[in-house]
Amino acid sequence: MLSLATACAARAADDKPRIMKIALATQDDAVHQYARNYAAAVEKDSGGRIRAEVYPASRLGTIQQQSESVQFGTIQCQIVAPEFLAGIDERFGMLASPGLVTSMAEGERLAADPEVMKLQLGLGASKGLHGAGLFMIAQSAVVARTAIRHLADFKGKKIRIFASQFQSVAMARLGAIPKPMTLGAVLPALHDNALDGAVSSIAVFSSMHYEQAARYVTETGQPAIFGIVEVSRKWYDSLPTDLRQVVDNHAVAEARAIHPQAIEINERARKAWVDGGGELISLPPDEQSAMLDMLGSVGDDVSRTKPQLSAAYQVITQAVQRTR
Repeated sequence: MLSLATACAARAADDKPRIMKIALATQDDAVHQYARNYAAAVEKDSGGRIRAEVYPASRLGTIQQQSESVQFGTIQCQIVAPEFLAGIDERFGMLASPGLVTSMAEGERLAADPEVMKLQLGLGASKGLHGAGLFMIAQSAVVARTAIRHLADFKGKKIRIFASQFQSVAMARLGAIPKPMTLGAVLPALHDNALDGAVSSIAVFSSMHYEQAARYVTETGQPAIFGIVEVSRKWYDSLPTDLRQVVDNHAVAEARAIHPQAIEINERARKAWVDGGGELISLPPDEQSAMLDMLGSVGDDVSRTKPQLSAAYQVITQAVQRTR
């Protein structure tokens, strides 16, 4: 009787849906759409044994708080630009090196490269993270309170960047003052004149109505913005094998499937930005080329004095050559 009762209890526990909270800092962009797609696919393929809940716009805390909660297992999944995990392992910041990719198509191929995936998704394994997916979000842009029409206009401006030395060095080369900052603090800082501008995607600027504080967006295209799917190792290890496969398989499948949606979302955001009174700016072609020349060695310069980082960065640059 005791063994029967124990078996019934075990089956009942297995039948109870496992909650999978998916945290992100943005909303109504490619990351948010990926999260929706991923949540729906996991719920369907698990037969309802996993119930996925999507929390956009930093509803579960700042990016750092989300990351810590995933490490401890109180949040089951975070989708974030990998640079924001550089405090866990600086190699997370490598994909923010300028010049790696110059189009969404190149970024999609780089994110799908097996060696890049193996490297990037394994970085947090000893820190409570299970990497599950990697995808291209957008080419970055700079929103600013005063228009940046030329490279010289960057000089002296306080520009928010992602938390990566690769971005910090790049922005400093342009003569700007890099300010690493989590997303939730950016718009208030623009309103308070604590920032002159910020790096992110056009979809973020549009969906979060940055035009209220800064109406000029310069589409530099550099660096590329990727998204990484990190699952709590504690939670992942508690799943039966078949549910682990569901979590992993759909993270990869949705990373490939999101590409056309990401392009559509970004184009829609560009139109919405202009319709809302914002302005889209491109650097003159010769200055765009000069910027790429100026920033092209950032990755090598940042990584060369750090053997582990340098070796990992070589994996990335070799993949760039394979996938172009």
